[in-house]
This record gives sequence, C-alpha cells and structure tokens, in this order.
Amino acid sequence: MSVLVETSKGDLVIDVFASESPKASLNFLKLCALKYYNDCKFFSVQRDFAVQSGDPTNTGRGGASIYSMCRCGEEEEKDGGGESRRRFFADEIVKTLEKDQEELYALKHDQIGTVSCANFGREDTNQSQFLITTRDSVPDLDGKHTIFGRVVEGLDVLQRINEAYCDENGRPWQNIRIKHTIVLDDPFEDPKGMPEVPDESPKVDRSVPDDRLEDDFDAEAAQEMDEIELEKKTREQEARSRAVVLEMIGDLPDADAKPPEESLFVCKLNPVTSDEDLEIIFSRFGKVTSCDVIRDRRTGDSLCYAFINFETKEMCEAAYFKMDNALIDDRRIHVDFSQSMHGLWKNFRKFGKKGGTEDDMVNAANAKRGDGSGGANWQSKNRTLEVKGRGGGRDYQYQHYDDDNNNNTAKRDR
Repeated sequence: MSVLVETSKGDLVIDVFASESPKASLNFLKLCALKYYNDCKFFSVQRDFAVQSGDPTNTGRGGASIYSMCRCGEEEEKDGGGESRRRFFADEIVKTLEKDQEELYALKHDQIGTVSCANFGREDTNQSQFLITTRDSVPDLDGKHTIFGRVVEGLDVLQRINEAYCDENGRPWQNIRIKHTIVLDDPFEDPKGMPEVPDESPKVDRSVPDDRLEDDFDAEAAQEMDEIELEKKTREQEARSRAVVLEMIGDLPDADAKPPEESLFVCKLNPVTSDEDLEIIFSRFGKVTSCDVIRDRRTGDSLCYAFINFETKEMCEAAYFKMDNALIDDRRIHVDFSQSMHGLWKNFRKFGKKGGTEDDMVNAANAKRGDGSGGANWQSKNRTLEVKGRGGGRDYQYQHYDDDNNNNTAKRDR
C-alpha cells in the first residue's frame, strides 16, 4: 500500500496505513490514482515542523475528498457553517489509554515523514490536503490530525523541501509542485460512483499569473547568465505575465497572440493624405495588401495615422528602414512595426478564441453580401480578403486580388 509522489525537488515514496486509517488511506490512494494532486504546490512550509500540500487552489482553503466525487445521487448534508459534509470525511484518531492524565494515541507524529490529514481546525473536516512532518517528534499534532502514512523513501527530498526559502507566511519563493503520482499498491476497491481513472495525466493550466519563481527556474544557471541575457529573459517573463492579465480582462484575444509581422503603423500624417497616396508611396517596397488611414467614424476626418500591410515580412522591413521620418505632404511621418490586434480581434469575435480560417472569413463575407447583391461569390484561393470601412461609416467595401494581380472591388450600402 504505497504511492510514488514525484515532486519538483525529487521523488517521495509514501506507505499508507490501510488497516489503522482505512478512510484516509482510501481517500489518498484514489485521489492519487485520479491525478488530483498533479501540479499542486507545497504552499506552506514551516521549517522543522511540517509541510502542507494537496489543495488544487494552492490557498489552503480548497480541496475535496474522494467521497465528494461519489455522491451517487444522495442528498447532501450541510454543517453549521453551510459547508457540504460530503466534502469532508471523519477523523480516525484512536486513543489507547490515559496515563497520568496524559492522552495516548495508537498513531503519533513521532517520526520524520509522518503523513496526516490537514483539516480546517475543526473535527471531521478532512479532505484532500495533507501534512508531512519534517522533524522526529511533533506532539502538537497528535490527537488533532488523522495519521495515514509515512515517507519511507526520499527523506533527503523532504529535507530539501523543508529548507526552501519562504516568506513570513511559509510560502516558498520558488514554487515546489507535485508533478505526478503513481499508485504502487492499492488494496481498496473503487468506491461506487468514483470517476474513471484517466489514461494520462491531465494538461496543466498555468494561465493564472504567479508572483513566485516557477519550479523549473534554475537559479544557478541564472547567475551564470550575463546581464544582457538575464535582462532579456526577465523581460520575456514579464511580457508573458502581462499578456495573461490582458487576456483575463479582455484586452487581448489570446495571451499568445502576436501582431502580424507584415504590418506597419504610420503616424503624424497630414490630414489630407489619403489611402491611395500612401499605397502608391509604399508600394515601391513590394505588394501592399491593404492600406488604411484611420478616420473618425462620424465625420470621416483623418485621425492622422494608418496601418499598411505587405505581402511579406521582408517588404515590411524594407519600408520601415527607408520611410521612417520621410516627408509626405509636408509632414515628417513616423513609421514603426504595428502592434495592433484589430485584425485578430475581428477574427476571434466571429470564430472564437482559436480564430477562423481564410475560408471562414470568405464565407462570412459572402453571407453578409446576401443573395441580391449580384456578381459571383468571393473565393479564397489562399488570398487575403479585407473588409474596409469608409470615412463616414456609411458603406463598406470587400476587396480581393485575383490571379493577374488586378484589384477587384464590390461595393454595397449598409
């Protein structure tokens, strides 16, 4: 009756006391089989006392027992605090006798690596969380926590977890996670209604920003980096964290989304400069697939900036190096690579987070044109279809490019 627990600090082998604590042992073994503990942090490390894990929320307030997953249609009971009793299971603390008015227990926290249930400070509130002692004797926990196992291999790993650098609340500055759990021996039958054991470990979701170093961060390797490499890596991590936050609040369609590499942003334009003027000027560097001067939706006046898309990245780079600070219509323009997500947002809004294919966009354009618009339907043929708004927002245009490079435009009132 044992489990192999793979952590980011190494492997632990835990033997469970199936005879002495059958409920707690069954709970631990079945949760390990369901990979419930995968990616859980050791969120509390009290040096030379105990370490705590087993909460998927990594807050110390979450977690549920295997019995809460095997309801079988039974009605839930509520305790005084409104908690579901089925989330918890009862203590299995056995008193042997009282000697000199001192309570003695069949199982005690008298060895390093003793594993017991973590509770919420009340009786019979055991769930998925567990404690592992990191010193030989912790009598303060006796009679309060159900003991169900002991670490028999990997005490050096437990010691490394115990020595982790932590803040004042005992939370490690570098995450220590349970990577995987493997049940080596299980004497219990699966409870009725228990979910099916997955064939493989579930995918890890770490999209929530974290203010701690991740478990795969190599501090020694970071020290060997020169300042430029370290600064670059730090900036990449910060950018990733910010992108995740922007996705959560709805400012980005996806944290991994990137602006198109073939797009330029042009600003400080003269209000009289038109789309056609810019397209003619920038077409000297290659084929311009779209050129849009952004205008006020009500008045149609130019807002003095534009987005220009080229067919290839190389064309875009050539235009960037040559046209920045160029003089157009008596104005010194500024050119930079576009960081706009407008095109991606348009696609995501229509076709979901993963976006749509070119054919999806073309089908949507054809559907919007309607049956009475006349002319043949648009076809993709690996070509770009642009939806372009006009100054006053009174009409729209669909543009596509046919095989002989001629620009064909169909216009229809909204």
